[in-house]
Amino acid sequence: MKKILRGTVAAIAMVAFAGTAAAQTNQRHYAATVPVFGGVTLTNPSGFLGGLAQAAFEGAILFGVGTRYTATADAPSDSETATPTVSVAFNLSGSVNRDCSFYAGNSASARNINFGVIGVRTGNNENVSDAFEMVGPAEAEIESLTAGCNFNNTVSLAKTNGNAGMVNANPGGYDSDEFQANIPYQVAASWTGIGLNQVGPGQGQALNVATTQGSNTISQGAWRSDFELEIEAPVAAKALVAGNYTDTLTLTLQAL
Repeated sequence: MKKILRGTVAAIAMVAFAGTAAAQTNQRHYAATVPVFGGVTLTNPSGFLGGLAQAAFEGAILFGVGTRYTATADAPSDSETATPTVSVAFNLSGSVNRDCSFYAGNSASARNINFGVIGVRTGNNENVSDAFEMVGPAEAEIESLTAGCNFNNTVSLAKTNGNAGMVNANPGGYDSDEFQANIPYQVAASWTGIGLNQVGPGQGQALNVATTQGSNTISQGAWRSDFELEIEAPVAAKALVAGNYTDTLTLTLQAL
C-alpha cells in the first residue's frame, strides 16, 4: 500500500507546547489487505467494537497478515499550577526626621542687637514736658536667608520681660509720674509659608507682638523661606531714666 512506508525516509515532527495544555500523543494504526475486502485500515480503535477490531488485527498480524503503527509520548505535568501572569508587590518604607532650621550667624555675638545710645532730649532749651524723652523710635532689622521646618510646626516670639520690653535693672530713684525705667517694643516677623495641615503654594506669613504683648505664636505647615524680623521701640510715654536697658527676644521654631 502507498501509505506503508517502505525503503523511504519518514520525518517525525516533534512539538512541545509551552503554556497551553495539549493532549499527549497516543496513536495506534492498523492496515491489512484482506481477500475480497481489499485494503482495510483501523485508526485509534476505542470502545467495545474498536476493541474487537483491534483484537482481530492483532491476531492477523500474528499470522503474518497486515501491519501496525503506534506512537506514544508522555512528559510529567507542571509541578504546580501554571501562572501566566505573576504580580509581586514590594512594600517600600523609610523615614525622615522632623527638623527646624534657622541660620542665626556664625557666633553668639551676631545675635547681640545693640541699639547703642538711645537718644533723649537733653537740650536745656527743651520744654519741661519734653525733657529726657526719646528723640525718636529705636529700630532693628534682622534677616536670615535660611529658615523653616519640614513638618507641621509653630513659630513663636517671646520677650523675657513680657510687655515691659527692655528694662533698666538699676534705675535708682525717680518720679514715676514723669519717668519710666522700661522701653516697650514691638516685633514684626514675616516669611513665606503655609497654614497648619494645608497643602498648596506658599504665601506671605506674619507674626506680630505688640508693645502691650509679651509673646505670640502661629501654627504652620512645612515651610522654608527667608525670614525677616523687625523690632521697633516707639517713643516711650514718659521720660527715660538713665542706665542700661535690656531684654531677650526668643524666636522658637518647633516641629509638632
